[in-house]
Amino acid sequence: MQGSSQEPRSELQHWSEGGHSNALAIADMLGVPRDAYSSDPLNLIATLQNYVSRLPLTDFEQSDWATLHSDLTSYLADVLVHRHGATWVVADDAAAPRGYRYVIEATGLDQSLHRVDPADVVMVEFRNLPIEVTRMIANAELSLGVTRPIGNA
Repeated sequence: MQGSSQEPRSELQHWSEGGHSNALAIADMLGVPRDAYSSDPLNLIATLQNYVSRLPLTDFEQSDWATLHSDLTSYLADVLVHRHGATWVVADDAAAPRGYRYVIEATGLDQSLHRVDPADVVMVEFRNLPIEVTRMIANAELSLGVTRPIGNA
């Protein structure tokens, strides 16, 4: 694992497991069976999109946005981990308060390692309302190089 020596592996493991548990809780809350979700996180996509589309975003307070951000980040990371073999890693980041941040890393179609911060992808989605879960996933997959843009076969 590359990254900061300040961050023990056990804390990264805890972060990863917490995100996965949160994604499972979202599936449970939305009525998607755990085994269906576990076999393929995309089994949640239609239900999650329906849920997000019905949220009263114009009435959201900061805490509502924070919760939605956390939930979508957990789901997005879970999709990347389970569908593309991505892993959480610690990346040095002098601009971050702790000097590092957690990012997702995967081997792209070009056989190179690529990284993306799921939290950043979700923030971009928040700036491009309405929230489109499939667009969010596609943007993360493109950043990781695990898929190609349409027309670039």
